[in-house]
Amino acid sequence: MRSESRYYQGKFYPKNPQKYKGDVKGIVYRSGWELKFMKWCDLNEMTLEWSSEEFVIPYYYPLDGRMHRYFPDFWVKQKCNDGTIKEYLIEIKPQSEIAEPKKQARVTPAYIKRVNTFVKNTAKWKAAEMFCEQKRKQGSTIEFIKLNEHDLHIS
Repeated sequence: MRSESRYYQGKFYPKNPQKYKGDVKGIVYRSGWELKFMKWCDLNEMTLEWSSEEFVIPYYYPLDGRMHRYFPDFWVKQKCNDGTIKEYLIEIKPQSEIAEPKKQARVTPAYIKRVNTFVKNTAKWKAAEMFCEQKRKQGSTIEFIKLNEHDLHIS
């Protein structure tokens, strides 16, 4: 009997390994949402190349005052309908972690955890935006995008 896990995790084996840029034998998904996106990247004919957690962006976490390492969920090189090529850094999170937590009258441990998660995510995303901005100054078309369950059509 399979043990219950809060997260749907496993290894992904692409049908089009030539599109994957990185260690094709080490592709790991950490949620069903990531698995769905991996399948889309692998099978979508407009996706030219993609990778998952294959590079690092340093970021400053203000709650501990230290530098940390952020591995964006995905990098995708996509052919657009107009024939142009665009690159995307993509982070997949539930909408509850993308939106700032609403202030509560009572500060509970769960609320503190939500706030800390939001602060950490915001610090990572700021670093990703800065990374993309630097790359665009060098001629890249890269953009940072956050996707949630609604974007992936999962509820």
